[in-house]
Amino acid sequence: MASPPDTSKTIKLERYNSYIRRVNSTKLLNASSKLLFRATLLVALVLVFLFTFNNYPPLSDNNHHVHTHKNFLSSAFGGGGGGGAWEKQVLHSSTPRRPHGMSVLVTGAVGFVGTHCSLALKKRGDGVLGLDNFNSYYDPSLKRARQALLSKHEIFVVEGDLNDAPLLAKLFDVMPFTHILHLAAQAGVRYAMQNPQSYVSSNIAGFVNLLEVAKSAKPQPSIVWASSSSVYGLNTENPFSELHRTDQPASLYAATKKAGEEIAHTYNHIYGLALTGLRFFTVYGPWGRPDMAYFFFTKDILQGKTIDVYQTQDGKEVARDFTYIDDVVKGCLGALDTAEKSTGSGGKKRGPAQLRIYNLGNTSPVPVGKLVSILEGLLSTKAKKHVIKMPRNGDVPFTHANVTLAYRDFGYKPSTDLATGLRKFVKWYVRYYGIQPRVKKENHLDNEQPEDSA
Repeated sequence: MASPPDTSKTIKLERYNSYIRRVNSTKLLNASSKLLFRATLLVALVLVFLFTFNNYPPLSDNNHHVHTHKNFLSSAFGGGGGGGAWEKQVLHSSTPRRPHGMSVLVTGAVGFVGTHCSLALKKRGDGVLGLDNFNSYYDPSLKRARQALLSKHEIFVVEGDLNDAPLLAKLFDVMPFTHILHLAAQAGVRYAMQNPQSYVSSNIAGFVNLLEVAKSAKPQPSIVWASSSSVYGLNTENPFSELHRTDQPASLYAATKKAGEEIAHTYNHIYGLALTGLRFFTVYGPWGRPDMAYFFFTKDILQGKTIDVYQTQDGKEVARDFTYIDDVVKGCLGALDTAEKSTGSGGKKRGPAQLRIYNLGNTSPVPVGKLVSILEGLLSTKAKKHVIKMPRNGDVPFTHANVTLAYRDFGYKPSTDLATGLRKFVKWYVRYYGIQPRVKKENHLDNEQPEDSA
């Protein structure tokens, strides 16, 4: 009987071929997976490149107005309107309407001085963009009312903080400002006892942050900023002159303002920034600050509350150089108009730059008692006074300014007397707060309209 054919070799051969097919299939699959991964990665890189190229700020500084620039980061600053709408508001507000006009970034724009200066700049055709953090040092509703007034005059206010470096950089990216009017600061002397860090954060760190952005801008802007008469501190020489010593501050507020002057000198020396500091002396007027004496005196007199009137130990009345807001606005605009161009570029100094400091006061100190007397007449109400003796290390009896330098360099000459200025303030006050017609009628204020600008 014949033996069956040997199939073992055939079976082994088929198994071997099957193994080879599986190996080849696995290799093909692995190769295909690698190819697909590399292709996907390449496509992703191309998309990222195209997205970045189309959306990132152009490296060239030839087109400073950046009308076509649509940075995706702007949506973070634009709120509900989106980045494009936000940029349009910034550009519309900050673009000058007169030939050779300025484009001015006003910090502290909804503050007292900031509001008036913004309106005055806009009125003459300059571009104005406001920046303010709307802090609650005093009634934020007053700041919102000022914002509404600015909006009526097509001035856009960006709500943000000086210490927000990306926001500041974005603003300069959208509009190459020719000037900065830096008025933002933590104000007040007594509040430093409660919140000292706020003064350091705003008056020192915030100022440095602004200068850091300005030094790197192309072109660098010229800067006018608010110092304070408080820097004279314990100096007893009167009238105060810019040549007097200012190294004895009597409050943390004064110390931060003095530090600001030294910081300004440093950035001028190293980076070629043109800087002008203005030392304000007790500014008053419509839309003023509620923490100022003339403001809360008016409120307390109308409410029948007692007001504190300070005297020195030897019975002398404290006097101040009350400066009406219109005069201060003229000084601020004069400083802007005479500011020379900064000499640096992209953070590098090219030559010496302008550095100035001026007093903006009224040159004629008025005793606080006279201030109260004028208010009594305007309000037809007798004030209840509480006389307080000041400590011997307290304030000096008279504080006023020598403004010779300011007059010489840009024609600053205050022209509003206290009675006239207070009358304008009271007119605004009774309308804004809705005081009873009795006050307005007795002082012939009932037919006057509230002041709209400086």
